[in-house]
Amino acid sequence: MSAVATPQKPWAKKPADRIREISFLIGSLAFSYGFVAATEMKGKLAYGFIFFVAYAVLSSTYSFLTRGAPAAKDAFVRTLVALGAVLTIIPIGSILFTVLQKGLPGLHFGLLSNDMSMATSTDPIATGGVLHAITGTLTLVALALVMSVPLGILTALYLTEIKGKFAGPIRFLVQAMSGVPSIVAGLFILSAVLYPITKGFSALMGALALTILMIPTIARTSEEVLLLIPNDLREAGTALGGTQWRTVAMIVLPAARSGLMTAVILGVARIAGETAPLLLLTGGGDKVNPNPFNGSVGSLPYYIWKAFNAGSPEAITRAWAGLLVLMILVLLLFTAARALTSRKVS
Repeated sequence: MSAVATPQKPWAKKPADRIREISFLIGSLAFSYGFVAATEMKGKLAYGFIFFVAYAVLSSTYSFLTRGAPAAKDAFVRTLVALGAVLTIIPIGSILFTVLQKGLPGLHFGLLSNDMSMATSTDPIATGGVLHAITGTLTLVALALVMSVPLGILTALYLTEIKGKFAGPIRFLVQAMSGVPSIVAGLFILSAVLYPITKGFSALMGALALTILMIPTIARTSEEVLLLIPNDLREAGTALGGTQWRTVAMIVLPAARSGLMTAVILGVARIAGETAPLLLLTGGGDKVNPNPFNGSVGSLPYYIWKAFNAGSPEAITRAWAGLLVLMILVLLLFTAARALTSRKVS
């Protein structure tokens, strides 16, 4: 019986390559430590900068001596790419660490089951909670999703599938709306709807402003996703006798489901932490309001803003705890959306 040939992987790193990379890392760390100790450059940024410079010089020099100038350029560019990745992760890691460090002391057993109807931001941490803020935020996001997702996806379908004579102006308006400040959306709903019609705060008013902010993100992202669907699928549906709307509904949209869910996730990310419109339109109630169409409603951004404004140590701790809850809530929403997207259809 002949032996089965093992497939070769010339791109895989060999043990000698890994040992060399580890030695470069150790040498770069030692050089950066010695350089910072011997010069006036101090701090974490100095260590990081000198480390990457030393590593780039070591790897590029070795590649030049062993494999020539192209390999040296490749090693230098790979170091720059790694530096870019690290610089991207550092702010994210710093934010997560800071929120966890300052938000954990504000957690207590009644945080998620109590509201602030019987407490103030300056009271001891163990009193009150964020139940009203969580329910209000979920209500605002749900209402905004109900209104913005159909409008955003239908707009994207008009721009990609219908391509009518108004496609150009609509695309221009959608792109212009994506840069509208959130306070402008809040002032528009305040002057056009709240004052002349409803004359009162409600979750619906806040959701209308969030919808204005959410539609451009969903529409632009959905348009790009739909443009990635091959025309062969559309032509196949037409060849089988399907009308345009049946082809879009039964072939194009299912094929773009994952990308459309990404558009929805980006839309939620756009509005999850918005504060300015909510200050104008929701009233920031301190108790749970089950009626989204009447009465003040709380939200996590409003709760955080109010606690920071109070200024006391207890209030600041409450604000950081609210930030931590908001971050966890958004993470749960994103995880649920991804789980629904990746679910296999039997």
